[in-house]
Amino acid sequence: MKICQVCHRFPPHTGGIETHVYELSKRLAEEFDVEVLTTDLSGSLNSIEKIEGITVRRFKSYAPSEAYYFSPDLYRYLKRNSDRYDVVHAHNYHAFPALFAALAKRNKLIFTPHYHGKGGSTVRNLLLKPYRLFGLIIFKKADAVICVSNYERMLVRSDFGVDAVVIPNGVSLDKIRNISSFEFSNKLILYVGRIEKYKNIHIVVKSMKYLDDFQFYIAGKGSFERELRKLIGRLGLEDRVKLVGFIDEETKYRWLKTCSVFVNLSPVEAFGITVLEALACGSPAVVSNSGALKEFAEKFDCVFAVSSGISPKELAEVIRRAAEVKVRVELREYDWDSIAERVIDVYRSVF
Repeated sequence: MKICQVCHRFPPHTGGIETHVYELSKRLAEEFDVEVLTTDLSGSLNSIEKIEGITVRRFKSYAPSEAYYFSPDLYRYLKRNSDRYDVVHAHNYHAFPALFAALAKRNKLIFTPHYHGKGGSTVRNLLLKPYRLFGLIIFKKADAVICVSNYERMLVRSDFGVDAVVIPNGVSLDKIRNISSFEFSNKLILYVGRIEKYKNIHIVVKSMKYLDDFQFYIAGKGSFERELRKLIGRLGLEDRVKLVGFIDEETKYRWLKTCSVFVNLSPVEAFGITVLEALACGSPAVVSNSGALKEFAEKFDCVFAVSSGISPKELAEVIRRAAEVKVRVELREYDWDSIAERVIDVYRSVF
């Protein structure tokens, strides 16, 4: 079987969808011929290269404010070559490559929308409304839809009248098991992900007023970084709140094993891989009770869900409570090897 994965970005770029496509493709390549078609805003990456058995093809794209990733070159390539693939698996409703895969469909199309129903800004929310007419095309042309959470499945059914099978994101349990924590003497709160306003990192920063025995490390890059630095300075928290920038995967796992509690208060998530990774590393988590993150709190007693309107003082109390909890969870169902097998079953079911 020849399989094509289509996504807006791929490693070395980081993010939940990027991780999902990489981990899945790497395992599919052990059994099948796998290509990834993706975009490259910088133009500095190889246009064609082999990564762990995967052929990766990158195309120039336009992405104002790093959104939508419009790539005529990618569309033209799919129009010419989509019949070369038995299965085209498109990812991310919120970017054009998945639409291009649907418009160029010749054989079987699988769609994982990673859909969260809203954009991360007012502008993106406005753009989502006219885009729905195009987005509906992807759902209608798909031979199967895979959602990564029950929350996403509910949204897809409500907004597009389409049902889906739920296969969650995964975690590399073996890799995590063999990584050690850092030596760190203080209590540590950790966030890993994009630094955007809607992620609500600023609420955690404000809560540090009531957590004088904690430090807070923020790992990642994004458009809200400058404002966050100003807030940290204004509150006089430079000694206890650190923006550490981008970290590689091994460093991420080491900090996840080191921290006392992991936080992700984003209300706009279809899944939340970093929360799962924190649990696999033995760290409790505090998450938003909006979106898919609340499903972790419903399933695991070491995850605490809070409302977006929570005060910094109330949040501090929850963080203290979470930091005292021991993490005892069984995550074998989330291992990427198991996830890949379930996806292969969907591929086979459409023939």
